[in-house]
Amino acid sequence: MSATPSAPGSIRPGGRTARVREAVLKAAGDALAETGFADLDLADVARRAEVGKTTVYRRWRTPSTLATDLLADMAETSLPRAVTGSLEDDLKANARLVVKTLTDPRQGPLFKALIAASLCDDQAAEALHRFYALRIEEWTGCVTDAVTRGDVPDGTDPHAVIAAVSAPLYYAFLNTGRPLSSNDADRAAMTAMVAARAGAFRNPDPPLAAR
Repeated sequence: MSATPSAPGSIRPGGRTARVREAVLKAAGDALAETGFADLDLADVARRAEVGKTTVYRRWRTPSTLATDLLADMAETSLPRAVTGSLEDDLKANARLVVKTLTDPRQGPLFKALIAASLCDDQAAEALHRFYALRIEEWTGCVTDAVTRGDVPDGTDPHAVIAAVSAPLYYAFLNTGRPLSSNDADRAAMTAMVAARAGAFRNPDPPLAAR
């Protein structure tokens, strides 16, 4: 009985397998940034990565699976959160990292391609949701630390605060067409921080019957 294949990105292989995966994922990212998800072709990715087509088809099978593995790798290798001792500085670091990524000549188009893919492909959508969930989780410590210090109220939802930092940046990135700047990053961070301190992100108290 054959073994069930592991989900893409769930195991980080070593040796030649790791080198092949790294080359293929880089090639896939380059192709997505240049031509978008609709034109992502496994044979072209194999050519770019200088590996055999059968290797790519056997391991990834479809463009969706390849995009899923790319997102998993990006989540695994993203920078860790800032630890500055200040909620304002932590949130600014988060926002500036988002802006740096979205304005990068390669990463910006790559994210647009992956977001576009998520709108028409369920597997890509699930992978993108998982990517953002992991990145938000990575940065929630900024908020829990702030709760401990008394900078924001008890019961503040850390995930909601971090999501509120990046949400206006992605909106501008996808809808306005203008370049993002460090001012945009700082404004998004400050807005989220002020709202958090005002209690806007507190989880509602449970109903009396549930207490």
